[in-house]
Amino acid sequence: MDEIKEILKEISIGKIETHIKNLQGVRHPVFAPDALENAANYIWNNLQTFGHEMSLHYFHEDGKEYRNIIGIHPGTGKPEIKVIVLAHFDSVAISPGADDNASGIAAMLELARVVKQYKFEKSILFIGVNLEEQKVDGEKDSPFLRGSKALATYAKEQGWDIEGVINFETMAYAGDTIAQSAPENIPLKLPETGNFIGIIGNENSAEMVKDYIEAIERYQIPLPYVPLVVPGNGEMLLDTRRSDHAPFWDNGYPAIMITDTANFRTPHYHQASDTLDTLNLSFATEVCRAGGGLLFKMAGFENSRGS
Repeated sequence: MDEIKEILKEISIGKIETHIKNLQGVRHPVFAPDALENAANYIWNNLQTFGHEMSLHYFHEDGKEYRNIIGIHPGTGKPEIKVIVLAHFDSVAISPGADDNASGIAAMLELARVVKQYKFEKSILFIGVNLEEQKVDGEKDSPFLRGSKALATYAKEQGWDIEGVINFETMAYAGDTIAQSAPENIPLKLPETGNFIGIIGNENSAEMVKDYIEAIERYQIPLPYVPLVVPGNGEMLLDTRRSDHAPFWDNGYPAIMITDTANFRTPHYHQASDTLDTLNLSFATEVCRAGGGLLFKMAGFENSRGS
């Protein structure tokens, strides 16, 4: 336990800040396609530099080819079992998307950097997911989660054995003076202050929710949290399905969303004002550390450095 606690201290607020700074800016398939490709290249280059095995998952939308970026840290004992850490790298048409979702990509990349030097029983996949946002921003029936739907479907077709999916989504806006609101019909009373991280799972993912909380407490991470486990695949509370974990739920895989609750907290959600200077980077760093604690348990940390 003490060794993992020390390893989690390697997670760097400075590196998280650098990733967000480098990624922020409109990243959209229609209004900023070059920036979207640059973000994909940035994720690829970082994961490759860390020393991970690299792979691409291609999918097609509107006659165009897009890619999800995958870095693989093979397991040493049961490499066929996969633990996935993912975040989406696109933004809506008008937003630089620092919180949504450069923050999630930053956490994913920072975990990828830290864990590379260690051995795990199971394989860890670090994935940058494309086209999470709606095809047409704000249009009620516009499709979204397109990259993760394609990826989860592919995983099912290929028979991937997935232990669980950790989805970092919009996770860096928080503070003791920030007002918190709540979705309709949510089966618990949320705090009125937006200083906590939300941990969202379905019944199939309840153990992951519990283990994220256990990591916070075991490694004494100063991070207020609110867990929510929804019935089925979240059909009765659709706000819990608004990110890339949902397609994995639909394909029978355990998955959780780690979130600052997005529009239920931040006034910058999908706005031009979603910039680095509005974010709480200390909070994001602790969120990342807790995710690392969960990852070390799920992937089977083997207590020795890798090659």
